[in-house]
Amino acid sequence: MSVAEYKHILRIAGKDIAGAKKIVVALSEIKGVGYNLAQVILQSLNINPNLRVGFLTDNEISEIETGIRNPSRIGIPSWYFNRRKDMDTGGNNHLITSDLDFAASSDIEREKSVMSWRGYRHMFGLRVRGQCTRTTGRRGGAVGVKKIGKTLPTVPSAQPEAQSPAGGAAAAPATGENTQSPQKT
Repeated sequence: MSVAEYKHILRIAGKDIAGAKKIVVALSEIKGVGYNLAQVILQSLNINPNLRVGFLTDNEISEIETGIRNPSRIGIPSWYFNRRKDMDTGGNNHLITSDLDFAASSDIEREKSVMSWRGYRHMFGLRVRGQCTRTTGRRGGAVGVKKIGKTLPTVPSAQPEAQSPAGGAAAAPATGENTQSPQKT
């Protein structure tokens, strides 16, 4: 392919991909397609995985897209798929992009509505896959523990003079005079 036919940006399966990247790396950027699946797709289509994406022909791009959307059509075994034994259809599917997100969220909602243990864990924002939660995964502040920190030293400041009470009585003299009655000795 000549330099004149080089494409700087391509759109494969709804994702814009830079033409300077290798095909294997570029395909693994698509959500739902990992590095290993990208290698298997390229092997089954007899495309060099070290080739740059910008040099692909339109026919090769369409073959890659059909291979990504339906991998069983190009001879990829079903254990490579990300949605085996689907709850709705019962078949083996491979989902990509927003379909994968929608399927995951609908699975979580189904677990919540059935009130399974995993659904409870999802509802309360806890770990779902059996991880230890005794010491890790804590969020928020401490509950039931009073935290005592260092107290700051108080700085003496100028206190304003005491105001006279509302009854009109005079305030105590500001001088050092003794206002108490003399004591008997």
